Amino acid sequence: MNENQQAESQQQPKSIVEAMGAMHRVLDSPTLLKLGRAFDKAGFELSLVGGSVRDALLGHQGVDLDFTTSASPDEALAVLKPLATAHWDIGRAFGTVGARIDGQQVEVTTYRADSYDHQTRKPTVEFGDNLEDDLKRRDFTVNAIAVRLPARAVVDPFGGVSDLLAGVLRTPGPAAVSFADDPLRIMRLARFVAQLGFTVDPEAYDAAAERSATITMISAERVRDELVKLMLSDDPISGLRLLVDTGVADHVLPELPALRLETDEHHHHKDVYEHSLTVLRQAMDLEGDQPDLVLRIAALLHDIGKPATRRLEPGGVVTFHNHDLVGARLATKRLKALRFEKDVIKPVARLIELHMRFFGYGEQEWSDAAVRRYVRDAGPLLQRLHCLTRADMTTRNQRKAARLRAAYDELEWRIEYLNEQEELAAVRPELDGQQIMSVLGVEPGPVVGKAYKFLLDLRLDEGPLGLEEATKRLQAWWAEQQG
Repeated sequence: MNENQQAESQQQPKSIVEAMGAMHRVLDSPTLLKLGRAFDKAGFELSLVGGSVRDALLGHQGVDLDFTTSASPDEALAVLKPLATAHWDIGRAFGTVGARIDGQQVEVTTYRADSYDHQTRKPTVEFGDNLEDDLKRRDFTVNAIAVRLPARAVVDPFGGVSDLLAGVLRTPGPAAVSFADDPLRIMRLARFVAQLGFTVDPEAYDAAAERSATITMISAERVRDELVKLMLSDDPISGLRLLVDTGVADHVLPELPALRLETDEHHHHKDVYEHSLTVLRQAMDLEGDQPDLVLRIAALLHDIGKPATRRLEPGGVVTFHNHDLVGARLATKRLKALRFEKDVIKPVARLIELHMRFFGYGEQEWSDAAVRRYVRDAGPLLQRLHCLTRADMTTRNQRKAARLRAAYDELEWRIEYLNEQEELAAVRPELDGQQIMSVLGVEPGPVVGKAYKFLLDLRLDEGPLGLEEATKRLQAWWAEQQG
């Protein structure tokens, strides 16, 4: 967590007076007053609701604003249109219409009183006729607070303000019923723990554990979206622990709880599960100003190949040979199942595959060729690989830790030096495909690729050769191939 994130997470109000003061500063927005007066003039109720109110009480104003109203979708849209630079109604079937007003995205939803059959998470959409019933159907009490506009009167039938001040996540009604209505709320519970730093009400915790398997009713895409929000939060580790401890991770990310049973031979003071959480935290400290989803997922999953590769050798030594390669395959399979895009899956898998590469550096001197290959193999992921490798140094042996850090400092210096001399990021043979075909007198085909690889290996092993020398080497290689 960077300094800005830490400062923001520490701004939770300490009293109702402080919370209300923070909220009213946010409510002074001309956009809110304009909307409240427009709906009031048209004869409809309008209230700011949900996360918008929660964030206002915490002193934050979100980019998007959520409202609930007594107006139907058509009636709400008629009020919004004169105020908006753009409007849409793609959520009309669920009672939601949206608009862009004064540069802010606004969503207005008709009071809802949905019912659930508990066979799927999709409710039977039913419009309600009052604000209190609409609030009752929401996930947690801290999200079941409304502010009527334009009067700015707070409506809090379930004690959400008190729970917010206490830092507790509780459901408006019985937790078992709430999670049965929508199992995705269990994932949201973990996400809000990570985002807000709140604790979980015991009833909600027990219900989440009891109904953990029902998360399989939720589409992989929805689960992924909640997991991404959790991973990008200020404190993903607390949310991940909740998923593991309640059994939800067994169905969402089973590779993570599987690590609890293993002992890492490099880190005797931690099991692999605790080690992985430590690596995640240390990677976050190195990532810079913005959360890096790829780095965070790679840090969390970097050792998931260990359970499958664990071997007990003679003398009681535990080994995990090739856990990096196995882990990369497992991560690819899991992230695909969660419907992640390729621009997340491929770099995560590659980082996991490469994360052990450095640990041979401290044991023996690398040639310049080995350094070049390290850079070539990492490609655009080099900076992330630096972060992951350093984060993976969790030993409590201070002498060993210092030795590892010094070795990696040296490796980074050598990379920088060679890069200045040779532009490593653009390493390629002196001859391209067309030149290879011309020198060898061949047509396009597999032999061109083999020749290119031969020249690339030469370049990595020996550095720049020059066009003339590279051509001679290629001709000699070709003569051997034909012989």
